Amino acid sequence: MRVLGIETSCDETGVAVYDTEQGLLSHALYSQVKLHADYGGVVPELASRDHVRKLLPLIQQALTDANTKPSELDGIAYTAGPGLVGALLVGASVGRSLAFGWDLPAIGVHHMEGHLLAPMLEETRPEMPFLALLVSGGHTQLVQVNAVGSYKLLGESVDDAAGEAFDKTAKLLDLEYPGGPRLAAMAEAGRADRYKFPRPMTDKPGLNFSFSGLKTAAANAIAEEKAQCDSPEGLSDQVKADIARAFQDAVVDTLVIKCRRALKETGLKRLVVAGGVSANTRLREALADTMHKQGGQVYYPRAEFCTDNGAMIAFAGAYRLAAGEQTDSQAAVRPRWPMTELAEPGKG
Repeated sequence: MRVLGIETSCDETGVAVYDTEQGLLSHALYSQVKLHADYGGVVPELASRDHVRKLLPLIQQALTDANTKPSELDGIAYTAGPGLVGALLVGASVGRSLAFGWDLPAIGVHHMEGHLLAPMLEETRPEMPFLALLVSGGHTQLVQVNAVGSYKLLGESVDDAAGEAFDKTAKLLDLEYPGGPRLAAMAEAGRADRYKFPRPMTDKPGLNFSFSGLKTAAANAIAEEKAQCDSPEGLSDQVKADIARAFQDAVVDTLVIKCRRALKETGLKRLVVAGGVSANTRLREALADTMHKQGGQVYYPRAEFCTDNGAMIAFAGAYRLAAGEQTDSQAAVRPRWPMTELAEPGKG
């Protein structure tokens, strides 16, 4: 089965062609980072309009790169949620229209299931069941994965997601958008003993997360340093790096502690980490060390598939289309969509 995948849930337009026998044939991605940089964050209306401009050319590029004609496709997959409603509607409308015009089945894919299955695009794939840490700008979740579509939510953030806290703290440090990766890069020059921030909710039972208090601790440290700063240029690069280091260490420690706790409770030995924050080097090192000590293994998608992309949507869509699933002709989207509402392919 050969499937065209379309991803437009937020600020990245992704298109890919995936073949269940030959693997990933092509993927094309356009990021709107420069478009939103002046605003310090994603502007939903601008995101939607840019998806409209970029999507069709990217579809043509992906098909050309895959040496695939529309008549050689077996289905179309598009992100139906969760995400920004306007952005989702662009991908859903185009996906449904092409499916109608080319007489193909189409499937609306859950964005987080796409992230969850992204490591399946790699040569070394995790066997199920496994524990999944989904960590991005919009989500921080621990999920027990028994099979595709069989998910048990073990814990999630009760306020800011980890990636969101990274971006907000970066903004407090006057780092350019997107701030999360810039904060992580700055943290590499930071001293580990300068500041000590809390590891939220690690002293309480359970697997939920909270990062708003950590963000507040960083904000207080920044305010105190600014109050004592005599330089008209503001905080020195070293002070910023030290705060960034303390913040990143606190996030990484919190995620690792919760993962260890979830692995112990479930008895699982395989951990999948996906979502934009899964590209963080320090997090990968800490989780690799944890899984090595526990005699387990950790799996990631390649760096380019950690953030939003069409390849993960094409893969997830192909899996469900092959089981006989398809979505009706309405271009319906769900900005909020709990992943636990999904069913195993062919059983929904």
